[in-house]
Amino acid sequence: MSYIDVLKETQNVMTPGSSACQGCGGELILRRVMQIAGNNSVFAVPPGCMAGAGVDGWNFSNGCTAPIHITLLDNTASFMSGVSEIYQRKGRTDVNIVAIAGDGATADCGFQSLSGAAERGAKMLYVCYDNEGYMNTGYQRSSTTSMGSNTSTTPAGAAINGKEQQQKYLPLIMAMHNVKYCATASPSNMADLVAKIQKGLAASKEGFAYLHVFSPCPTGWKFASDQTIQVAKLAVKSNMFPIWEMENGKYKLTANNNPISVAEFVKGIGKFAKLTEEEIAAIQSMADARYATLKKLAAE
Repeated sequence: MSYIDVLKETQNVMTPGSSACQGCGGELILRRVMQIAGNNSVFAVPPGCMAGAGVDGWNFSNGCTAPIHITLLDNTASFMSGVSEIYQRKGRTDVNIVAIAGDGATADCGFQSLSGAAERGAKMLYVCYDNEGYMNTGYQRSSTTSMGSNTSTTPAGAAINGKEQQQKYLPLIMAMHNVKYCATASPSNMADLVAKIQKGLAASKEGFAYLHVFSPCPTGWKFASDQTIQVAKLAVKSNMFPIWEMENGKYKLTANNNPISVAEFVKGIGKFAKLTEEEIAAIQSMADARYATLKKLAAE
C-alpha cells in the first residue's frame, strides 16, 4: 500500500486547527505520527512547541481524540515506560505507547530517562521532532542546535558569532543503545517518514523504538513559512540531516544523495546569516565526516 493510500485510509487523531506557527514542521510531524498510530494509542507530549500548540487541549477542550498526557520536560520516557508496563500487565499489547517530544526534552533535559528506557528495552515508540532549539520559549540553543546558529542564548555579535559548538548527533547515540529500531526521517520525504512510523510502531511491540525527525522552524530559524519543506529537502540533500535506519542491528541509508554543499543549505535561513566562510567550512567538514561514518555502518 502506498503512503498516500495509508494517509487516505486513516483518520486524523489530532483535532482540526492548532495554535502552531504557520509552516510549522513539528505540527506536520505530530499529525502524521498520531494519524498512523491511531486512536488505539496513548500519547505523551512534554512542554514545548507541540504541547503549547494545543494538542493537549485548550480551555478544557481536548486537542486529541486519543488519551494524551503532558509529561514533565525531563521524564517523558520514564513516564511512558510505566504506562507501557501497565498495559503489558493487563494484556493490552495492542495499544500503541507513543511519546512525541522536542529536542530539548529529548537530547538535553530528558536524556537520562530516555537513555534508561532505551537500555531497558521499554516497549514504546519515542519520536523526537528536532527543530534545533527551545523554540516555545523564544529560541534558546539546545545540544542539537547547529554550529553558528543565531539564538537568544547564542547571539551573533562581537563576543560570539552564534553557537560555538557542533551539534550533538543524538540518533546514532540512540542506535548504540541496541534498540529494536532507530531511524531518522524528514517531512520532505513523506513516503519514507510514513514507512518509518509504521516500522517504529511494529518494533515497539517488541522493545524500544526511536525516530528522530527533522523539524524546520520558520519562526525561530527566520525563513518564510512556505519554505519549510524546501528547507527540509535541502537539509537532506546537503547531508546536514542524512536519513537512515537501523533495524535488527543493520544500518541502511534511505536517501540516495548527490550531495549539495552546506553553503547551499544555509543560504536564505536567517539564523545562519552571520556565518563566516571558515565556519561554513567547519560545518561542511562535520557533515562529511558524519555521513562517512553512516556509510561505513551501512556497508557492514
